[in-house]
Amino acid sequence: MLEVRKSEERGRAHHGWLKSSHSFSFADYFDVKHSGFGPLLVINEDHVAPGRGFGTHGHRDMEIISYVLDGTLAHEDSMGNGSSLRYGDVQRMSAGTGVRHSEFNRSSDEPVHFLQIWIEPKFKGIRPSYEEKHFDAESKKGRLRLIVSPDGRDGSVHINQDATVYASILNGTDEVQHSLAAERIAYVHVIRGRVTANGVPLKTGDALKLVAEDAVSLKNAEAAEVLLFDLPQ
Repeated sequence: MLEVRKSEERGRAHHGWLKSSHSFSFADYFDVKHSGFGPLLVINEDHVAPGRGFGTHGHRDMEIISYVLDGTLAHEDSMGNGSSLRYGDVQRMSAGTGVRHSEFNRSSDEPVHFLQIWIEPKFKGIRPSYEEKHFDAESKKGRLRLIVSPDGRDGSVHINQDATVYASILNGTDEVQHSLAAERIAYVHVIRGRVTANGVPLKTGDALKLVAEDAVSLKNAEAAEVLLFDLPQ
């Protein structure tokens, strides 16, 4: 089963300093047909104005992944971590028993553009933890680069869930395929560009849900950057 999630049908939130597109139900936006997919609960595409950001706030029992697309995202948290995230950086924060953090655009003239992803953890009440790694563009070109996994293999960040996330940059004749084990589902999110996933043409911001499929095939790309989620049902 294939189900397309069109970019223009996502939820929208415009707060002046923040423009956000919600692939799944989030905050004041609710859509019963798009309230998570397996343990994948949130993909928010956020544009934060210069000098603005999310003040200190709390989370618990959630795996939170940030994937920066443009600009610089400043992060500080109650675990003592502080960093500046740029394109290619992937941040993972396991909120566990509770953590407080802030995300801010400290630039005076450049916006920051990033994806905020929430995945429900396999186990609740774990000790909060933090990790970030850089994945350069070359490592994603023409292939699926593992960036998130339950065991941190191949240099990926570790997540407290039986889920893997791959990033890929594809163009022209590039073609990649990912096999899906029985009882697994997949979600393809197009960050930018155009690509055909299992015969379905997708553009920037579009997504494709895959259930009861043997594999995910990505081809016919035009300057595409894509995230592929391999998830338990």
